Amino acid sequence: MATVSITTATAISASQPLALNELAHAVGADAAWVVQLVEVGIVQVTTADAPPERWQFSSTDLQCALEARRLERDFGVGLDAAALILDLQHEVRRLKAALQAHGLR
Repeated sequence: MATVSITTATAISASQPLALNELAHAVGADAAWVVQLVEVGIVQVTTADAPPERWQFSSTDLQCALEARRLERDFGVGLDAAALILDLQHEVRRLKAALQAHGLR
């Protein structure tokens, strides 16, 4: 017997950002967890003065949320530590790119 999988996809772009509930669903979390991501600075909202129901997130935010979820799940890391880890990873990538741009790597 054949197995059928149905997959849905949502385009994320500057003109079609994710809503709070969509981001939560995409990472398998609830809205309160996403609010915590904003509070610790893992993801950014462009409309910070708006209520959470009106927040919008980019594809970069989705990537960061997925990475934070993985750190939390696989290593038992809290969101404060995840924020620090993600910041350090970003800084290492930036420094490596700078070295490469100067022909030092």
